[in-house]
Amino acid sequence: MLLARILEEKLSSLYRAGAIKGGVFLGRGQEALSVSVGSHLRKGDIFAPLIRDQAGRMAFGDTVLDTLRTYLGSQLGSMRGRDGNIHRGRPREGYHAMISHLGAMIPLVAGALLARRMKGETGVVGATCLGDGGTSTGAFHEGLNAAAVEKLPLVLVIANNQYAYSTPGSRQFACANLIDKAAGYGVAAHQVDGTDLNECLRVLGEAVQAARNGGGPQFVVGNLLRLVGHGEHDDASYVDTALKESPLGRDCLEVCEEFLVEKDWATTKEIADWRVEAKTEVDDTTTKVQREPSPDPAEEDWTALSERRFAEELSEA
Repeated sequence: MLLARILEEKLSSLYRAGAIKGGVFLGRGQEALSVSVGSHLRKGDIFAPLIRDQAGRMAFGDTVLDTLRTYLGSQLGSMRGRDGNIHRGRPREGYHAMISHLGAMIPLVAGALLARRMKGETGVVGATCLGDGGTSTGAFHEGLNAAAVEKLPLVLVIANNQYAYSTPGSRQFACANLIDKAAGYGVAAHQVDGTDLNECLRVLGEAVQAARNGGGPQFVVGNLLRLVGHGEHDDASYVDTALKESPLGRDCLEVCEEFLVEKDWATTKEIADWRVEAKTEVDDTTTKVQREPSPDPAEEDWTALSERRFAEELSEA
């Protein structure tokens, strides 16, 4: 969580300095929920993160190096400097590049899980994340409905961060609570305080295990507040002050640090040292990546098809 926070603070700084092309969307306030998803998945599982899932991405195996390479357009990154900065992934390793934050990853993960089943693979879990606004989309309905009918081991994590961009939840859905939606699909529902890492780890652990044991799709709602704008271009002036001052507005990183100190699992000095270590790693990696080459379309031998021969056959036809 701390490393993701420090890394995203650097991304914000780079964006404002004009060093990043495209948008920057931060997960400040959502790290506890996100990291709990990635932490409970294992090698062989499927993860399709959202735009605010830097902490979850890193828990699943993403690195500071590849993150910065993608944001800064390095030719050496996993996306070779060719895609939007939040669309990075390694599909062969079960780490899917994000298509959209509006529910499109639900049918993608459902399809990947169905493919694994058809290959005879068992014990696999697929997880993806969504914001509260995304539950209003057609892809959400179609994907979750298909996963429920097929009883797929899908863990769908909803970050109920109170706003779909600038639209409050009261204008997004009429049900009293987002978990009420789960009943209509016949899937198990879980709810958690998204500002409390300890609780997020417990609830996500139960959901992932239930899916792995044949319990079908698991619908997890984490209640929290996005502590930044929709993106770095947005000042979030529309956020209700009462929400900021409510328990939903707690900073999950501060809550976690207080918990560690209270349990005597870490001292304030140790936490401060971790912060210095994280900042050093991020700063040193940024310097390294800024010296790396960008893609050159005049020199690169690249094709969108899986093998060069397919591209050659197509051009000849």
